[in-house]
Amino acid sequence: MAAPARNRVTQTGDIVAIPLRGAWTGNRGILHRGNDIVRFHAGDLWITCALDFRGRWQEQWRPRHYTFLFFHDEAVSLAAGHRPCGECRRASYNAYRAAWSAGLGVDRPSAKEMNRQLHWERLVPGTHRRRAHTLAWVDLPDGTFVLLEATPAVVVGDHLADWTHEGYGSRRPRPRAGAATVVTPPSTVAALRAGYPVQIDDAAR
Repeated sequence: MAAPARNRVTQTGDIVAIPLRGAWTGNRGILHRGNDIVRFHAGDLWITCALDFRGRWQEQWRPRHYTFLFFHDEAVSLAAGHRPCGECRRASYNAYRAAWSAGLGVDRPSAKEMNRQLHWERLVPGTHRRRAHTLAWVDLPDGTFVLLEATPAVVVGDHLADWTHEGYGSRRPRPRAGAATVVTPPSTVAALRAGYPVQIDDAAR
């Protein structure tokens, strides 16, 4: 059996080689040379795409073409700092923009405005180091990823589901008070809180 390629994305945005299949693809620009990832990102456009769109087929690791990345579920992709693609996921893109507007109390943003804001929220400026955010547990909607020490976990109702390289695993009660270390960018948390219908793998429910 061939070893998995290094093209899967974790909640913190790292690109890793794990066998876990992806429910979504997406990209951050051209990150590869040959079959190797040589860059973390190529700009502030980070999107999540459908695996199938109008029967199109693209070769993986194609020279001078964006690098295909894969996400276990949409909650993972949003936590990593990606947003829905405006072409292959137009309905989701529009729903995300509307929820962003409602959740933050602003006009509906352009793609460029969302890209710029998400980029600031996901990375410490001038580095590839992930920016974490402190938010109250009570305010976290389903689909938000938090860090419990070094373990990423997704909020689903009254519980948290730990995420591993094999998928979702152990569950634990969701705290009722205090603050959480949140990986999902705050603007996306606001969109989730406003009702964006995030896809979460059934194993977490």
